Amino acid sequence: MNILILGSGGREHAFAWKMAQSPRCRGLFVAPGNAGTASVATNLPIGVNEFERLAEAALRHQIDLIVVGPEEPLVRGIRDYFEEHEALRHIRLLGPGADGARLEGSKDFSKGFMQRHGIPTAASRTFTRFELAEGLEYLKHHSLPVVLKADGLAAGKGVVIAETTGEAEAALGEMLVEGKFGAAGNKVVVEAFLSGIELSVFVLTDGMHYQVLPEAKDYKRVGENDTGLNTGGMGAVSPVPFADATFMRKVEERAIRPTLDGLRAEGISYVGFLFFGLMNVRGEPYVIEYNARMGDPETEVVIPRIQSDLVDLLLAAATGNLHRVSVRVDARAAATVMLVSGGYPEAYQKGKPISGHRETGPVTVFHAGTRLDPRGEIVTDGGRVMAVTALAPSLEEALRHAQQAARLIEYDNKYFRKDIGWEFVGKEFRSL
Repeated sequence: MNILILGSGGREHAFAWKMAQSPRCRGLFVAPGNAGTASVATNLPIGVNEFERLAEAALRHQIDLIVVGPEEPLVRGIRDYFEEHEALRHIRLLGPGADGARLEGSKDFSKGFMQRHGIPTAASRTFTRFELAEGLEYLKHHSLPVVLKADGLAAGKGVVIAETTGEAEAALGEMLVEGKFGAAGNKVVVEAFLSGIELSVFVLTDGMHYQVLPEAKDYKRVGENDTGLNTGGMGAVSPVPFADATFMRKVEERAIRPTLDGLRAEGISYVGFLFFGLMNVRGEPYVIEYNARMGDPETEVVIPRIQSDLVDLLLAAATGNLHRVSVRVDARAAATVMLVSGGYPEAYQKGKPISGHRETGPVTVFHAGTRLDPRGEIVTDGGRVMAVTALAPSLEEALRHAQQAARLIEYDNKYFRKDIGWEFVGKEFRSL
């Protein structure tokens, strides 16, 4: 079969790398892709939100299955677009419609959904720019720290954890009045801070049945010891040591099943990946957020641990047959270290030549922000440049391999965190 993956990051390279290994994959295309996807698939220079051009390409290349990587085309309704056009309806698409993607596209909607269906989450209230005075008054009496979230999509950067009331008031004004996050901040969710440790749980569903994929933990802060600005993700590990059978049973009973039941109860047909951003609060799972797709860089540790044929799994989900397949998981640990451009997540330069990525030893390098220059050389093309992933019998060994490989890759002003997985490995290792 012919498959089209939408996206251009490390997540999409990981998808392409895995799908290319399937005997069922005859032709593999990525739009727009990057220098890494070009090594295992055919890149198509089409943006993920150019629905008409994507439709034309899907028909031209006789695409059977489309896998949507990022959230924006889902929120914009790419599934609905394909279903509305008779000539496109035969193409299977993995990803929810715009109604289901609201779980990620609107923090206000997702919080209301959790409350309606009894899913454990932090207490919250939502304010618009017309309710600024009410919101400021609410913050004066709120416990600290307090979390403020832009309602819409903000590229993973629309969250502020305020340590003081003044900081919270300033953040609310920046979002609602000054438009710091554009239209995404037209509403702001003010949420109680949950103290615990985060993890990501991923589910693949066909709307009726589901399969739980390997869990992961990612690291959002740019600085070591989880300091500095939020980013799209500086690394990840899988499995998560505290996510044992007891904890994961609670996740299924209190979060996964009520969410899928709630979607059906509200008449939302949901086909695709569903990401549960969770907080482990003294052994109890609370849902922080939903994503309507796989996370990045979590995908780069989850996909290498899946031993099943990924195309078989995705096709089963797209055709309502997920209960007929199973997910086989590698018992080894996976660790990803993300190489970024100096200055990220603020201003950074592109076009820096990259070397050493072919001499990384027993690891897999997934390209995120890369491209081929006119001479065919790989150069940087984003804030997050490469995800270096290692599999090993222990997490400490996987982290060691990933860090060693990260040091071998060179480009001007390279940066990466050296403490990914710090909660789960010894002080001696963290000091290396």
